[in-house]
Amino acid sequence: MIHQLAAVDRRAKIGKRVVVEPFTTIASDVEIGDDTWIGPNVTIMDGARIGKRCFIFPGTVISAIPQDLKFDGEDSQVIIGDDTTIRESVTVNRGTKARGFTKIGNNCLIMATNHIAHDCIIGDSVIMANGCGIAGHVEIGDYTVMGGLSAVHQFGKIGKHVMVSGGTLVRKDIPPYIKVAREPMAYAGLNSIGLRRRGFTNEKIFEIQNIYRTLFQSNLNVSQAANFIEKEMLPTLERDEILQFIVNSPRGVVKGYGNGKE
Repeated sequence: MIHQLAAVDRRAKIGKRVVVEPFTTIASDVEIGDDTWIGPNVTIMDGARIGKRCFIFPGTVISAIPQDLKFDGEDSQVIIGDDTTIRESVTVNRGTKARGFTKIGNNCLIMATNHIAHDCIIGDSVIMANGCGIAGHVEIGDYTVMGGLSAVHQFGKIGKHVMVSGGTLVRKDIPPYIKVAREPMAYAGLNSIGLRRRGFTNEKIFEIQNIYRTLFQSNLNVSQAANFIEKEMLPTLERDEILQFIVNSPRGVVKGYGNGKE
């Protein structure tokens, strides 16, 4: 099922029922899982590890060397999970010695013209609308939705179940379960619609909302709010996840609207 006009190195490991369309180039150190479709004019370079039942659309370049002046030719990879779709003209660069790989999870939709730089980790079920620019070493949590033309600063972190408005410049870390918008970027409320779609109960959503009201809509700074949340609110998985995210955010988290605090 490899078209005669495709250039596939005989050393590449190609799974069962994989379709490779014409004018596509696949290098030697490449692995592609069963039932994946590789469209025409795709370039897959050394280090690519692509899962099962993926769809890779024309013009995409996977596992090109990093756009990083510190890169010294070290072996590294791009790892793409199962059931992920990558649309037209996406670029995914492989990792550097800092992490050794760039990773995109399972069941993701990466729309056209996105760039995912070296050493990024994109979680499962992430949707990235057209034209996003994801700089090096960025981490994006499961079920996050990136609006079109968003850009994320290097080493940025975005939690799970986040909704990023289109055109947002992400200069600060974004804790889980919220929406962000405006310029400069600010908290825009809880991602309640996304949470309900993922099976969160009204009680759990209300609990998370109370946490973020304390964090973003009180007269407390981030440290004071985090201490209050830890001492005064019952420990739950979501509460602890939010607090842990804040503690492990060297760049600092997004500001709350209206009070100017970060």
